[in-house]
Amino acid sequence: MTFHSKIRRLAIITAVAVMTAAGAQAQDRIELLYSDVTSADVPRSEAMTGIFADEISDDFDLKAHFNGTLVKQGAELVAVQRGNLDLAILPPSDFAEQAPAFDILGAAYVVRDADHLMRIFNSDVGDSFREMAREKMGVEILAPAYYGRRQVNVVGDERIMTPEDMAGIKLRMPGGDSWQFLGKAIGANPVPIPYPEVYTALQTGVIDGQDNPLPNDKAMKFYEVTDQIVLTGHNVGFGMLIMSADRFDSLSEAQQQTLRDAAEKAFTWSNAQYLKQEDELVSFFKDQGLDVYTPDVEAFRAYAQKQYLDSDMSEHWPEGMLDRINGL
Repeated sequence: MTFHSKIRRLAIITAVAVMTAAGAQAQDRIELLYSDVTSADVPRSEAMTGIFADEISDDFDLKAHFNGTLVKQGAELVAVQRGNLDLAILPPSDFAEQAPAFDILGAAYVVRDADHLMRIFNSDVGDSFREMAREKMGVEILAPAYYGRRQVNVVGDERIMTPEDMAGIKLRMPGGDSWQFLGKAIGANPVPIPYPEVYTALQTGVIDGQDNPLPNDKAMKFYEVTDQIVLTGHNVGFGMLIMSADRFDSLSEAQQQTLRDAAEKAFTWSNAQYLKQEDELVSFFKDQGLDVYTPDVEAFRAYAQKQYLDSDMSEHWPEGMLDRINGL
């Protein structure tokens, strides 16, 4: 065998060894199925497929699905609990279906902004909700993800300055008692419609408006079929990245910490992106011809709080929890 033949043979053997090792490593990685109802190009989605996936890539292989193509909105929690889905980002209202105390986190004007959200989950209040999620639902909360403050977005040119001006407006809200009550708490007539169907519902007049954070309004192009955005700021849109407790507990402590750290890093980035977008989007929507303005927020706040306190929606709030949250 010539010298060059030996070199070629060695190169082939080395390449095969590298490919075999890479294949073995890929096979050893744990596949994680992730589903979300939003699109793939919003910050929280990019954070998951970019930062989160990269940070966990030594141990895990993230398979992400968007626009509700894998699991429909409202079915994610049960899918996680049954082991059919590994990861999902869900709002407090989804948790409240099985653990009603979570309702307080989705109530109007309770969580104030992104910083307040992080303070909540970095405190003993957050620990309380994590324990509750495990005990009542069998899921592990990895981290909260901020989406932005929810604003009212409607068809028509009649301005909405107070909750009374919302009377009779068919406002799309996600399904579930908590979301539907939130719509009532700001004076509207709530209508449950799946997120991917909202654009068509606005376009065809099935609904008069919808509420979402401004980045969602842009991502889903709702501005194409509406006329105004009312900056009520009535609710901080956020979700919690979850995994079933059984699935989480089956991992090593190092793998568990990898998931937690990756989630925190990913959402630190996406939170900043949403905040930046919110600052920029008011001008964008005005340029698109929408009327964007601030109503009497204190009137909305007082009206909403009265609706909650006068109803049974607050009966499951843990005693003293509202004061603890307000104090953070």
